[in-house]
Amino acid sequence: MSDADAPLLDAVRTNCRISDARHARELTLCTYLLAMRDAYRWEHGLDAEAPLPQASLGAWVAEREAQWDALEGADYVALPVGDGTVGPFDADAVNRALIPRGQVYAAGIGRFGKPQFFLGELLRDERRDGLRVLVAGREWARDLAPAPAALRADTVVVRQDALRRWLRGKIEVWAHRRAEGPLARALAAYGIHDSPRPALERMVATETEALILHEIGEHRAGGELGPDWPAMLAELADRRAELFARAVRDHLADCLVTLPALLAQGDEASLHFWFGNLEGVRRELAPRLVAAGAAFAEGDRGQALRLAAEGGAAHWHRVAAAVLALYREHGAESAAAIARYGESPAARW
Repeated sequence: MSDADAPLLDAVRTNCRISDARHARELTLCTYLLAMRDAYRWEHGLDAEAPLPQASLGAWVAEREAQWDALEGADYVALPVGDGTVGPFDADAVNRALIPRGQVYAAGIGRFGKPQFFLGELLRDERRDGLRVLVAGREWARDLAPAPAALRADTVVVRQDALRRWLRGKIEVWAHRRAEGPLARALAAYGIHDSPRPALERMVATETEALILHEIGEHRAGGELGPDWPAMLAELADRRAELFARAVRDHLADCLVTLPALLAQGDEASLHFWFGNLEGVRRELAPRLVAAGAAFAEGDRGQALRLAAEGGAAHWHRVAAAVLALYREHGAESAAAIARYGESPAARW
């Protein structure tokens, strides 16, 4: 970025720090430590494989936490754009100025109500299924634990730098365990053992497409679920309820778009990777998808998966309707009822 961009960059970085100050300590200890390690590497331009200097890392963490203490009660700052200022969540207004210059900005509310901001290099600006798709490369400002992709209104933003770092983390964790399963099959299909760096770049390119497909599915699911769904997510104060609700919409999006598209493309590596990331609540809710993934691995050419995705789209739509009914009945007090429903057999597919 040029010197003229410095005020904007400083403002975005300030908002990233304020968001982290308010929310970073809500992470589990393990997630927090991994996120801080990644943030240190990102800020210092270190490769994922580079050893971390423990003394320097410890001093950096202490300094960052002291900054958070000073910022915890601060308000998000307006962004200097052109001759005026723009609100920090008005990404469209910021991007009208930035995109012609090959830059991209994104802002929104992520999991558990955490605001997320980033500023980076624009690689691609294209249209897909009525959506604008912005693919970003190098990042100059980001908050802790960035999401590799997000849908805001009719715009999909995919962050390849965040995706690359997330993929490296997945590979690093797998390398410690060497467990058999879909992730191992995906990494083998990408050739990660023979040529790690070229294979990682292939993964970034292919999984960028998978992320775009998922966000297209999210948009389609959002159209079917209506405006009450995001309103409900904003009010859920129970983490179990929010994780369940987000998993339901993720499954609906993937059964509507992602899995059928990957099957049609014959993208075996990306399908194995999808199952390698079927974890936590999402996995608990989807035993039929897990079984279909096993059948795919055994060579059924996706026959069981096609049926599971087709039936899953209808199932997750019914589950989402039930969740919305609980929200409409109980309003802000619906979280406990939604969490209980998420633990029932009726929620599973």
